[in-house]
Amino acid sequence: MSKAPTPPDAKPAKSDKSTPTSQSTSSGREKINAKDIQRIWKECHSEMQKVIIGKADVLEDIMITLLAGGHVLLEGVPGIAKTVITKAFADTIGLVFNRQQFTPDALPSDVLGTNIYDPKTGSFKLRRGPVFCNFLLADEINRSPPKTQAAMLECMAETQVTIEGELYPLDPPFIVVATQNPIEQEGTYPLPEAQVDRFSMKLVLELPDAQEEKDIIHLKHSGHFKKIRPVTTAATVNKMIDVVKKDIHMSEDIIIYIRDIVMKTRTDPRLILGGSPRASIALLMSAKAWAAMQGRNYVTPDDLKRIVKFTISHRLQLKAEAELEGTTGMIVVDDIVRQITVPV
Repeated sequence: MSKAPTPPDAKPAKSDKSTPTSQSTSSGREKINAKDIQRIWKECHSEMQKVIIGKADVLEDIMITLLAGGHVLLEGVPGIAKTVITKAFADTIGLVFNRQQFTPDALPSDVLGTNIYDPKTGSFKLRRGPVFCNFLLADEINRSPPKTQAAMLECMAETQVTIEGELYPLDPPFIVVATQNPIEQEGTYPLPEAQVDRFSMKLVLELPDAQEEKDIIHLKHSGHFKKIRPVTTAATVNKMIDVVKKDIHMSEDIIIYIRDIVMKTRTDPRLILGGSPRASIALLMSAKAWAAMQGRNYVTPDDLKRIVKFTISHRLQLKAEAELEGTTGMIVVDDIVRQITVPV
């Protein structure tokens, strides 16, 4: 039975942009800013590297998505440490972690939970599903049929679940990292468009290179697995998310830049479907999160270029002839970014 994490007592505090380090308010609650976020992330990343070889960009992107209040779709073949990466990330950040293995016979109640009759009391009690946590690894989500996949929509969009007509809020922060096998593998179901659009980012987890493969073999052979420690807490992560929302500034030129990129996808002749307003919001929030992780309280065009492919490409639907020519969503986004005038 999964237990819900205890919600933090303190509300997220606003960032104090006048000082480079954290201070305490008159009520004694610590305030943080972008410099603190940068420091905390560096400490977390260093801790994660005790058990994760390589994958620095993947860890960065998961952190970006967490701070942006989004979710990640992680694609890769079996056996490339998706569970190790996500568990180490959650443990280091201090989040309650649950894993749900999606299978062809999985039911929505397996994910959300269900009411169980208690003969002693003569009443029904909620048996919470794995979704009641801070960090949910939805493993091989495309192995389950659409009805079970759809059970994730409400919790991803609203941070709440409905079980037999009753509404249950999920404790913040809440992030879903869903993994899927490449679509050409047998026994998989394509994710519906509505669900794909709920993911702020889609990342492709590559096989290790020669040096990383060697390091993995050495680590397994030696048996010297280091234990990671929590660097921060869910309460602090909530404050960090609040800073990203309220205290990371974006100029009007940058906002127009985001608008132009997303709207250009809607008229690209290679596409059936371009980015929705949800793509614009994901690009906005992810850029703010990345700026904060760099210790800045403002967004630059380079911040957008860092994350634009991962926030937009998976939302694009290519025409059949474009796919036959070898065009991908990544290629389309690259072409569009080159066409749009970069703000000075």
